[in-house]
Amino acid sequence: MGVKDVSAILRRPALLGRARAARGLVLVTAAASILSLTACTSTTPDLATRTSATGGAGATPAVAVTASAAPSLSPSPAWPPAAAAGDPGNLAPGSDPSVLPGPIIIADKKNDRLVVVSPQGQVLWQWPQAGDLAAGQSFRIPDDVFFSPDGKDIIATEEDDFVITEIDIATRTIVWRYGTPGTHGSGPNQLWNPDDAMMLPGGTVVAADIKNCRLVDLSPTSPAPLWTLGTLGSCAHHPPARFGSPNGVFPLPDGHFLVTEINGSWVDEIDRSGQVFWSTHVPAVTYPSDSNQYKPGQYLTVGYTDPGQAVIFDATGTALWRWNPTSGAGRLDHPSLAEGLPNGDIMLNDDYNHRVIVIDPAQNRIVWQYGHTGVAGSTPGYLDNPDGIDVVPPHSYAATVGTTQATPGFW
Repeated sequence: MGVKDVSAILRRPALLGRARAARGLVLVTAAASILSLTACTSTTPDLATRTSATGGAGATPAVAVTASAAPSLSPSPAWPPAAAAGDPGNLAPGSDPSVLPGPIIIADKKNDRLVVVSPQGQVLWQWPQAGDLAAGQSFRIPDDVFFSPDGKDIIATEEDDFVITEIDIATRTIVWRYGTPGTHGSGPNQLWNPDDAMMLPGGTVVAADIKNCRLVDLSPTSPAPLWTLGTLGSCAHHPPARFGSPNGVFPLPDGHFLVTEINGSWVDEIDRSGQVFWSTHVPAVTYPSDSNQYKPGQYLTVGYTDPGQAVIFDATGTALWRWNPTSGAGRLDHPSLAEGLPNGDIMLNDDYNHRVIVIDPAQNRIVWQYGHTGVAGSTPGYLDNPDGIDVVPPHSYAATVGTTQATPGFW
């Protein structure tokens, strides 16, 4: 996620300097007048269509979805309740808190913070606060955040500050960092726009290193990557020798990785040895971001554009479902990450709209929203360019996709 400023051609459009008018916190219906949706129902025989309690009368499901199997439990800290008892929260009107399995963590990029929000929209936890950073430490423009497999740590990527940071939740301290804040490079302890750093079961951290055109696996015990794929300075699609500005490398439950390449709009499934199992163009997406597994055999990506989109697709490049309104409250503005939830819904951060939303793909409607559409802020209920999300364990990406069990050498 994040800037992904990989070339003059791929340069992120500048943020508009003028203030945006508030468009109201109206949740989207499936009205054809404001939605331009391509939706294909999967033919997988074991899929059960989910009917949302928030769906309108006569709503027609656009894609067959099914709840994932319950993930294995992993330890989770008790989040300090920052909200007062009975606080109604700060959600958009019409939001249904039951669609979330638990609290979520948001990388609130332009506010330089991580924030945990309950399904009811209450702020439960923020980091950093006074005393959390040691002398000389900084925490700037976080654009990704994921929980460790054991649920005790947070891995945050500060793409535009060229560092990856590990935070101990219990002590609220930085316990490890790779990269030199403010300085990009490819040498020891250097990265150049790292993206989507995620801890593997063995304790190392895998990430896409966008402008270094490579994938890396990092360890607290090593000043240099333990493993790399790609060729420095050669951002072109030819895996595993070269990757076209990779902006995501998500672990899969079978020990493989799903890699997203900006240049050429590619998604690849590879393993650590570099074997490529398939490569496909993301259908009708010019700037794919952070592709990951939605369910076995189905993958989820977003188009980092305005208007943006979210697409479920398979390894052949077939679109199974698409969300791409071109107007109205459902229009996305540079979304950078979407994750599947256990109930089949899709949570995504709509970066330039300053909101995190949940979409029910069976009803083609937004069913939950935190943040005010088009209005940046820092007080409860507001975000400023949210650029990363994960669900608090035991429903985090690591737990849900099944990468919590350590198997030496697997990843």
